[in-house]
Amino acid sequence: MFSPKINLLYGCIVISMGLSNSFVWAAESNVEQAIQLPTIKVEATRTNTTSMETPASIFRVDMPKNDQSAQVNLTEVVKGIPSVQLRNRENYAQDLQLSMRGFGARSTFGVRGIRLYTDGIPATMPDGQGQTSNIDLSGLSHLEVLTGPFSSLYGNSSGGVVLATTKEGQGKDSIEMSYAGGSHNKNRAGLVLQGGAKNQNEPSYIISSSYFDTDGYRDHSRAEKILNNAKLTWNLDDGSKINWVTNYVKIHADDPQGLNRTQWQQNPRQVNDANNVYDVRKDIEQTQTGVTWSKPINDQHELYAMAYLGSRQVTQYQSIPQSAQVNPNHAGGVIDFERNYYGADFRWTGKELLPNTTFSAGLAVDTMDEDRQGYENFNLVNGKPSYGLKGALRRDENNTLWNVDPYLQASWQFLPTWRLDSGVRYSNVHYKSKDHYLSNGNDSDKTDYNKVLPSATLSWQILPELLAYTSYAKGFETPTFTEMAYNADSKITGFNFGLKPSQSNNYEIGLKSQNQLGNFTFAVFQSSTKDDIVSAGTSNGRSTFRNADKTLRKGIEFAWNKKFWKDLEMNTSYGYLDAKFDAAIPAVGTVKAVQKGNTIPGIAKNQAFLGLAWKPEQGFYAGVDAEYIDKVYVDDINSDTAASYTVASVYTGYMWKYVDWGFNGFARVDNLFDKNYAGSVIVNDSNSRFFEPADGRNWSAGIKLTKQF
Repeated sequence: MFSPKINLLYGCIVISMGLSNSFVWAAESNVEQAIQLPTIKVEATRTNTTSMETPASIFRVDMPKNDQSAQVNLTEVVKGIPSVQLRNRENYAQDLQLSMRGFGARSTFGVRGIRLYTDGIPATMPDGQGQTSNIDLSGLSHLEVLTGPFSSLYGNSSGGVVLATTKEGQGKDSIEMSYAGGSHNKNRAGLVLQGGAKNQNEPSYIISSSYFDTDGYRDHSRAEKILNNAKLTWNLDDGSKINWVTNYVKIHADDPQGLNRTQWQQNPRQVNDANNVYDVRKDIEQTQTGVTWSKPINDQHELYAMAYLGSRQVTQYQSIPQSAQVNPNHAGGVIDFERNYYGADFRWTGKELLPNTTFSAGLAVDTMDEDRQGYENFNLVNGKPSYGLKGALRRDENNTLWNVDPYLQASWQFLPTWRLDSGVRYSNVHYKSKDHYLSNGNDSDKTDYNKVLPSATLSWQILPELLAYTSYAKGFETPTFTEMAYNADSKITGFNFGLKPSQSNNYEIGLKSQNQLGNFTFAVFQSSTKDDIVSAGTSNGRSTFRNADKTLRKGIEFAWNKKFWKDLEMNTSYGYLDAKFDAAIPAVGTVKAVQKGNTIPGIAKNQAFLGLAWKPEQGFYAGVDAEYIDKVYVDDINSDTAASYTVASVYTGYMWKYVDWGFNGFARVDNLFDKNYAGSVIVNDSNSRFFEPADGRNWSAGIKLTKQF
């Protein structure tokens, strides 16, 4: 199964060993030119190792001190990670489209199949649905992106993991004021207050608040967003550390929806509903708070605990005509729900209980309770429907979900240069729906999903500058409540509890090297999935899903970065991902049959990135980058594609510090050559409205002023 890739890997090992030996020789032959390489710690694998020592595909993105973006969404800072495809829909009602090694590409809104965390606190709902809109870029310290088998340690829906870590208050009290503006009347104003602890056992703090609004690139794509974040950190006398994080986000966004190919070619900025009859839009409000605590008991034992709770309200108006809602089983054209969710994670870590070993044992608990209503999206005026108004009740139910996941990890250095990392997690998810709208029958139901998820990684430190590893893990992903909300057959009411969870076998072989020629990573991977959750069509704003018997994803990742002369840096990466249906899917109703060998939609086979930047501590800075994304199929039958594209960005700015004052000003141009391309696709849209056009050439500029007290 892996023989061609293994041959390729062995070739790379031989080459890398030769290169690494030449690095050592060069360093020994000219000690005066030796370069002290930075040590980069990573936390995603919970192994307390450096990035170089971690036997997994993990990438760390540090927020630059000289911010050169408007800090509105992750696409501004997450670039160049191979096999991570982060697409900007130019639609703030639906969030970004994020996939890793093909997992999550089916999502028509939000993030699926990938776990998101901020300061150790889940930004993914217990059912596996997440969003990036509550990540505060102005207070962000760094991101860790974990792909591959190791991510299964996070349980359900962990086809990949993104861990965001916000800054901690330090030094003098300070205030930071910022403003950024740009094309389409974009405006963002931000305020950050921060300071370190004055006395022992007192907290450091950082509080940030921002307001963003835009008219949008497309017609009817106006958006407003309020984002507040606060973090208190205590470093106590006994060595323990406490973080308390609170986050609030409120969004109002109009939704221009997808376009068919003819509409896109005629005018990519138009709204799908040319007369804006339905006034499609979404309102989101979310409040979340959480606490993390870690304490070393002694040199051998350490404890960790996390607890969180939150509430999320969403009201969404869809473009569904009255004629479709005449069906007594229809749930209406307005989605209105409130979710309350909470959870905890407790973990013990023991070191050297056996020679050269580390053990971790934990228990994760999550619960979600949702009150969901559906309403008609019109009122009758003189016998005719007036759309965009909340009408009669058509759906009323209470949905609950909970899981209790025990897990265990172990790391054993059984030889000086060989290490075995292993883990197992029992992931179980329990769904229950209680129907209160009984005029069309009682659709109450419940179901359970569970799976044991083992993982193992063997690594070999060939040289101090070179690590090789191979790993395997089982993956598990349950459908979200949103994915089960509607049946593919509109005549059937209630939840689609017939959806099965997907189960995957994930393999990876990788190399890492850190030396005077830069940081290098290389990985070959394969994921074979049974009962993959795929789209069964999107019509009138309703997304439905079904299972594919077998799918197969395989590919290659490569990344290299290097700091050259003085403050000149280069980053480059390449990802190849071949994602196929590995078995045919029969036709069901109006949903067409899928042939074996078809490409899974929403996934680019090739992607590449090149970035060059001048980043001094002070003074002028500048950078340029270019990204290539291959064509993307829009549906399971591969009837059409969004074409490949290459886009470039360029920026410059000036950063200045003097005593207690700091200043940063920037200007940038994105899509420098005004490429007309689809930022994302709406997979399997039943009306062929697949395409969400990206912005053309656009600019932004901003200033930031900081004062310490």
